[in-house]
This record gives sequence, structure tokens and C-alpha cells, in this order.
Amino acid sequence: MSNPNSSPQIPVADQTQPATALLYPQHSEKRRTFALLYFVGLLVVWNLFGHTVLGFEQSWAQLLTATGTACAAQVFFDVLHAKITGRPVRLKKDPLGLLTFFAPALISGIALGMLLLPNKLLLPFAFASIVAIASKVVFRAPLGGGKTQHFLNPSNFAIVVTLFLCPWVSIAPPYHFMGHATGAWNWIVPAIILASGIGVHSMATGRLPLVLAWLGGFLTQAFLRHLIVGVPLVAPLIPMTSSAFIIFTLYMIPDPATTPFDKRAQIAFGLAVATVYGLIQVSHQVYGLFGALVLVSTSRGIWLYLADVIRKTKTPQTGALSTAV
Repeated sequence: MSNPNSSPQIPVADQTQPATALLYPQHSEKRRTFALLYFVGLLVVWNLFGHTVLGFEQSWAQLLTATGTACAAQVFFDVLHAKITGRPVRLKKDPLGLLTFFAPALISGIALGMLLLPNKLLLPFAFASIVAIASKVVFRAPLGGGKTQHFLNPSNFAIVVTLFLCPWVSIAPPYHFMGHATGAWNWIVPAIILASGIGVHSMATGRLPLVLAWLGGFLTQAFLRHLIVGVPLVAPLIPMTSSAFIIFTLYMIPDPATTPFDKRAQIAFGLAVATVYGLIQVSHQVYGLFGALVLVSTSRGIWLYLADVIRKTKTPQTGALSTAV
């Protein structure tokens, strides 16, 4: 992680912006809005196509339960957090404001609706959606200047909690998302989604170094497991062909709200998740993707608290924010 005393500082004048916008390139609300709406659109199209053509096995009721609960929870916890902190409620009446407000909840809800597999049950989707949105209020770390930001990816954290507390719930298997696809389409569809998502991270979120570090680290741990443990090389690479891996790579690990801003810190973060994932796999534990991100993100959250203490003890209180770590 970057030295908290050498972190680039955000001018005091920019602190009127939402904290999340400060974690995008040029601290741009427009970039944040574009990225959010793009990913919502991509997930909506993917699900429409998936439920009608590709063979998604979850029901429409489960998808709507996850997204509807996430949106309702977004309103409730936004009002709650506003009352606790004294900030204005972020729910706006104009169409773009509404879309931007609900976009994070839609992304979390749709991701949960795609990944969780609790047979025909609806309640696990509602529970996971509430956990996801609530985590944004509960698990927050200081950025400096009185600003805080959640440090756990909501949907990833909700998946881990749901899998731990509800052992009868599983993750949708890789075949589930391409059940009706044949031939080259098994590669074309995931490739298009992955490439387009990486492009947006390059142009709008500034998280391309993190994505590339994660992908490079994943390939490296697969090769090392092949050399050291002796597993066939194709085995640790198979997860890269699944929709769970694509969602994880596009929506969870490079989430600008829960990842470093500084490029070197991004690379360290991506490599750390890949390393922890490899260790989890060698330990023969399941759901390594989601567990690795929670562990690394929690470590970063602890570091943000420590960095804030160091910053307060070694530098004057200027009101500036640090977003490098």
C-alpha cells in the first residue's frame, strides 16, 4: 500500500462532491455516472439474453427479488446514513439522479441474482441484497477530511455471508450461464463481455491496472500450482471461462468505491487477491474468489484506519483527502 504521508491530496474545494466520485479519475462525477449506467445496462442486457437464450436457471422471480430488495434497501440505508452523519439524502427526483442513485443497488442485486443458487427459494436473495447494501453503511473507513467510504464490495461480501450462514445455498456452476450456447459461442459471449468491461475500466474508472494485475496474478498462481502442486495446468485455468469469474473481474474486484486510487496500490491489491486466492485453493477450500477479495479488502480497511491515525499524528489537519491506499 502507498505511504499515507505521500498520498496525493484532493483539494478542499472538491470535498463538496460525494466521496465515491473522488475515487474516479479527475474526481469526476461524470465518469462515475457513465461507468455505473454502462455496467447496469450490460448486466440488464446480459440477463435478458441469458434468461431467454443462454439458459440461465434462476427464475425471473429470484432476479426481481434480489434487485427489488437491493433498491428498497438502498433507500432505507441512505436515509439512515444521512440521519446518522447529518449529510443530505442522496435520492434525487430527476431521471438521471434516480438512475445514478439506484445504479449501485441494481448492480449488486443483479449480480446476486445471477450468482447465488438456492434452488427455488427467494429469501436467500432478499437476505443477500440487504446484507450487501447494509455493508456500505456498516463497514466504512476514513479517507481524511471527515470523509469515509465503504471498503467491502457489497455483492461480494453478501455472497460470502450468505454462503457461510446458509450452507444449502451455492454458487451457480459455470455451465449454468451458457447452457444453450454451442461451439464458438461458449467463448465469444464471455470474451465480448469481458473485453467491453475492461474497456470501461480503462476509460472511466481508472482501474485497468488493478484488472490487469488481477488477471496476471491469476495466471501466475495457476502456473505455480501446476509446477509446485502438480495439478494439470488446465484445471486452475477453467474458472476463467465462467460467468462468475467475469462478474468478479468486472464488477467486484475493480469496484472504484472499494479499491485503491493510486496505480501502484491497485497493482498490489490485484496481486494480493490473486495470491490469497491461490493459497485458498491450495488449502482445498471452496469459493476462493469471493473469500480472497473479502480478506484483502478487510486488510485494506484496517490499513486505511491505521493510515488515518498516522496522517493525523504526523501532518496538520488541512481537510484534504487521501485516496491512494
